[in-house]
Amino acid sequence: MGRLTVLALRLVLGVLFAGSLFVQTVVVAVNAVELDADLAEMRHPYLLITFLVLGLVTFQVVLVCVWRLVTMVRRGTVFSHTAFRYVDVVIGAIVAAALLMAVLAAVQAPGEDLSPGMVLMLGGAVLAVLGVALIVLVLRMLLAQAVARDAQAAHLEAELEEVV
Repeated sequence: MGRLTVLALRLVLGVLFAGSLFVQTVVVAVNAVELDADLAEMRHPYLLITFLVLGLVTFQVVLVCVWRLVTMVRRGTVFSHTAFRYVDVVIGAIVAAALLMAVLAAVQAPGEDLSPGMVLMLGGAVLAVLGVALIVLVLRMLLAQAVARDAQAAHLEAELEEVV
């Protein structure tokens, strides 16, 4: 990965992280009172705010792990077992976000607070987020194969140097 690509990706990750922190602290705090008034007919307006903040935390965890993986790519150490830890955390954060969305849909489904179409859309979003987790899981399997090939290549190279 080139220096410019790494720099651009880090810039995007930094802006996304700063933006999510801004939403978490400023926007949610300022609008909490307004949300309470607007959502007074809903059963759990604070639950909605809590899910928003927790969802942003899962997003921030993914951003930090991707930053670490980009650092490993830049150093040439991504094909190691250390990378699995970050990929596993990414998968866990994505699944946690899907579970948060599913719980939010389940809490809001009974009653007339949310239309059935919105609950179905939340259900579809849960499936989409779980699909992303499965894609990252497949990429983890590809990383495992690459690590195994890298170890095998290093072993064969060492044997070849002994022969020569």
